[in-house]
Amino acid sequence: MDRSDRAIAGFTGLSHGTFHGFELSIPLFVPIWIAEFGVSPTAIGIVVGAGYAIIGLGSPIAGVLADRYGSKRLVLASIAGMAVSFAAVSRAGSIYAIALALIVWGAAGSIYHPAGLSLISRNADRRGTVLAVHGAGGNLGTVLVPLIAIGLLTTVEWRLAIVLLTIPAVIAFLIGAVLRVTDAGRASGDGSRSLGAAFAAVVPDARQLLVGGFAIVLAIQMVYGMYYRGIFTFLPDVLADIPLFEPVSIGDRTVETGQLAYSGLLLVGVFGQYAGGVASDRFDPERMLLTTAVVLVGSTLLFVPASQFGIWPLLAVCALLGFFIYAFAPIAQSLVAEYAPDVAHGLSFGLVYFGTFGVGAVGAAIAGAVLQIGGTPALFATLAGLAVVVSAIAGVLLRRTTG
Repeated sequence: MDRSDRAIAGFTGLSHGTFHGFELSIPLFVPIWIAEFGVSPTAIGIVVGAGYAIIGLGSPIAGVLADRYGSKRLVLASIAGMAVSFAAVSRAGSIYAIALALIVWGAAGSIYHPAGLSLISRNADRRGTVLAVHGAGGNLGTVLVPLIAIGLLTTVEWRLAIVLLTIPAVIAFLIGAVLRVTDAGRASGDGSRSLGAAFAAVVPDARQLLVGGFAIVLAIQMVYGMYYRGIFTFLPDVLADIPLFEPVSIGDRTVETGQLAYSGLLLVGVFGQYAGGVASDRFDPERMLLTTAVVLVGSTLLFVPASQFGIWPLLAVCALLGFFIYAFAPIAQSLVAEYAPDVAHGLSFGLVYFGTFGVGAVGAAIAGAVLQIGGTPALFATLAGLAVVVSAIAGVLLRRTTG
């Protein structure tokens, strides 16, 4: 990577980690809010779920805005909005105030992926490698920020912990503010166009996107999103119920070894993200996507048998899952950039993340119902079925490019 690519990678990687750090630290505060505000788990689930839902619902709109006004501006707005709204939670005096702050946080968070990914796709020369760093940054945030939150909650009051968790967002904003990229969006030289006109201009772009290669990539992302949400929603509970991962006592504390295995899986994902991005630069991304999906089919099917053979086979399968689940993302993202026209990169990533976060949320409901009815074997059989569908669609995409 040259100097410009490194700057973009550093900025977007830190921003991506900030987003996922906020996303996965929120559940750590749920038990505290239940106790402090005297609400039921169902009520707090609705409150937190509303914030998460807005992320998927707002992504297409965020993509349009990124195409209109430029990606960098939108990334900065997203980071600032997430930091301010998250900090506002620390001032909340009721569950209603927390709900409002989390909804605003979700709206700000919905901007990040369409804007951040279009910033990379429009400005990076080594697109796949920068996407790899971006993805690895997200994984590090996924693992490190919740761990930091746990540490803070053992030493300071929860409201102060919330404020301290916004520090990475402040740093990312300051880095982005001095970052120079050629990314003015469509608004350059045309400030007279109204926002309504900008949305009207999206219709031809959307029609162009929803045919051909991009439509196939979007279908892949929707099904993959269902797989992703399905496996990660219930994997911690599944691991906790496996006898191999019984809790152990260290001094006066009990450590959930299943949670440690889950954290290890996420850490392996850091390397998967990077490897997937680099591979998409060096090899045929369509072929790499199909290969990754096929490996996910096999790894998913091996999970239950491995859990019966011992700790090391199970850890090996978990490592495979962590590596290839996260390797999938930068490869697919590079294909989005390849099949979408430059002027519609924001919209294209907005549609993709609506599919991944919005449509993909259905995977959690499906996985929960299957787990309740058929247990862990049925869950992983269903997840493998989703991975088979992803592989089949990826095969169609590969045949389209090679035929």
